[in-house]
Amino acid sequence: MTIRPGSLTFLIVAITAFGTPGFSCAQPAPKHVFVYIDTVMAADTQEGVDPRVKPMLPKLRGLFSFTTYSMINSQEGDTECGKMIAFTIPGGKILHVQPRAVDGDMIAMEIVLFDGTRPMMTTDLKLKNGGTLIVGGPRYEQGMMFMSIGASTGPRPLTPAEVTSPANSPVTSPAAETH
Repeated sequence: MTIRPGSLTFLIVAITAFGTPGFSCAQPAPKHVFVYIDTVMAADTQEGVDPRVKPMLPKLRGLFSFTTYSMINSQEGDTECGKMIAFTIPGGKILHVQPRAVDGDMIAMEIVLFDGTRPMMTTDLKLKNGGTLIVGGPRYEQGMMFMSIGASTGPRPLTPAEVTSPANSPVTSPAAETH
């Protein structure tokens, strides 16, 4: 992971597994990667837990000690290995995710978080197929915003927001751009 001087400090915790970068997109299949992003605001305001966050609550409580968790955005998109997909994150942030390769049950990806046009964080990682990565930051007065980033090459998994929504349909699903 490379954090550029002057950027916010980010806490990166892999919920499943990730390793070092290092492969190219030379494998024949699978080429499509489904990416889903949930943005959560965590705070110490004693206001409880948004029902859409409850499926990831055990993981969150193992990482953070906040009393309030609210889902503020949920997005998804399909892309191909080697093609970047962009997600708009609340607070003027943009998240670029580019799957680089699939090797067995691991997906190699590059993730770049921008504050407007300024890159704040760049990282290369391997995420277990169907796994989730949590990126925490920035901090606010009473807490912090974090993103849950998931990727899968198989059937599209339900996002935490969908697990608790009626008829398993997305709560919000703004279109993500593929470049």
